[in-house]
Amino acid sequence: MIIDRIALLLLIVGGLNWGSIGLFQFDLVAWIFGGQDALGARIVYVAVALCALWCVSLLFRERNTEDDTVHNIK
Repeated sequence: MIIDRIALLLLIVGGLNWGSIGLFQFDLVAWIFGGQDALGARIVYVAVALCALWCVSLLFRERNTEDDTVHNIK
């Protein structure tokens, strides 16, 4: 699903931002948008949080592998 890929992409961005905060004490999102309190930064933070909630569902979904699909057809 495309929404799964978008959510994972935003989580990667969020994870890299947290990594830069932890390693370098540099918040890239806040720097880009002019501070943590800026509307743009807050939107990005909320979007990453919503994507994290969405990705929780990925843990509980059943996935069909290509092998399973081939065996079910027979």
